[in-house]
Amino acid sequence: MCYSVSQTKSVQTLEHHYDVENILGSVKPEKDLRYYHANGFSHPLMWILPQEQRNSIIPSLWGIMPSNKLGAGHVEYYKNAVRFGGGLNAQSEKLFHHFIYKFSAMGRRCIVPVTGFFEPHTAPKKFKVPFYFDRQDQNPISLAGIYNVTKDGYNTFTILTKPATPLFAKIHNTKLRRPVILNDSDIDVWLDGSLSVSTIKEVIKDDMPDELLRAYPVSKDVYNPKAHSDHKDIVLPVEYAEVAIDY
Repeated sequence: MCYSVSQTKSVQTLEHHYDVENILGSVKPEKDLRYYHANGFSHPLMWILPQEQRNSIIPSLWGIMPSNKLGAGHVEYYKNAVRFGGGLNAQSEKLFHHFIYKFSAMGRRCIVPVTGFFEPHTAPKKFKVPFYFDRQDQNPISLAGIYNVTKDGYNTFTILTKPATPLFAKIHNTKLRRPVILNDSDIDVWLDGSLSVSTIKEVIKDDMPDELLRAYPVSKDVYNPKAHSDHKDIVLPVEYAEVAIDY
């Protein structure tokens, strides 16, 4: 599951890449929202491109909340929601059935731009190794998401996942999932308000192929809650004797 990401592009770079303008929402960011490692369970504020404001990039809390909740009370809400994964990921197979997702599936899809993301690999003797995924061409990764707006105007989002493709099945070899990564040609498609259910499912099915991504192991500090992991060296390759797969 996609619970950790890296987003090191400036908002100006993202605005240029996606051809959007910057609009701040109810929560004003204190910085440029750049992270070498953002842990989803800390529910960071991140940029999203929302369907309802196609030409905008807005800050949003990672962890979708129901629209009848108060965003001002998000800390307490997330404490209670942690047993359900904190709203960080949403299985795309449940997109049109889940009590929260189904109201966002048609009218509140979004793009979550990241530089890369982290997934765990289970080596022999249950040795956990974090792998970092990014694009071969180093362009932003467009993760498919959905968002919601709380009754006091907070934007919250979740990242869609799907069954693992071969690369992810080899690396993320316990959960066998992967995030939905939009092809560049589907960016405008994903945010199109006229999409049918069948087209949405097709975009998810035919997302970015493994061949355009690269993956390699990085420091175990990614999963160490006591370690400071939000620094540039966290995405540097690290070799582990326990890792016996090609990547």
